[in-house]
Amino acid sequence: MNEIEKKVQSIGVVPVIKLNNPDRDAVPLAKALIDGGVPVAEVTFRAAGAAKAIKAMHDAYPEMLVGAGTVLTTDQVDEAMAAGAQFIVTPGMDPEIVAYCKKVGVQIFPGCTTPTDYHTAYKFGLEVLKFFPAEQSGGIAKIKAMSAPFPMFKVMPTGGISLKNLADYAKNPVIAACGGSYMVTADLIEGGKWDEITDLCKKSVEIVKEARNG
Repeated sequence: MNEIEKKVQSIGVVPVIKLNNPDRDAVPLAKALIDGGVPVAEVTFRAAGAAKAIKAMHDAYPEMLVGAGTVLTTDQVDEAMAAGAQFIVTPGMDPEIVAYCKKVGVQIFPGCTTPTDYHTAYKFGLEVLKFFPAEQSGGIAKIKAMSAPFPMFKVMPTGGISLKNLADYAKNPVIAACGGSYMVTADLIEGGKWDEITDLCKKSVEIVKEARNG
């Protein structure tokens, strides 16, 4: 694994963030995540201000690992990189975007849930994949089954993960990290509940640590 993949794995949790008001919320949210021991963020392009949020977080906290999620086009890759994104996450396996990310030298975590997806990722020489939507696609049982023919991959399951099932995923050695929005819900962000976000991050880190050491 490269340095970004190692850092993501060492943290163990990746908040998946949709910011509707990046000017107001990006920097305090970044601080809340860092204070909770989760210095990483996947800022999704589902909100119009994604690039602005990425830049604000990156500028305020250069030590933080900030990436772009729900990337659907190569133009969005360019926009994210210009804002300072250090990794790209796509909801599906798009060979064009993967090839482009490799060409421009940015980390890519494509969404993969099928043998065909995994095989395509294998041909690209990838090592860490996003498994999305995790729970709806078969959860940890399917991830285990997929690792039999494809033992070379680590995965980042995202979708349907919460404090309740985080340990079930994290204890499996195939899991690099778990993505989730439960610690960065719209209610928490819109309400400026930064202390609650920090607390949820701390709980998540502790659960992952215990699961891995158990």
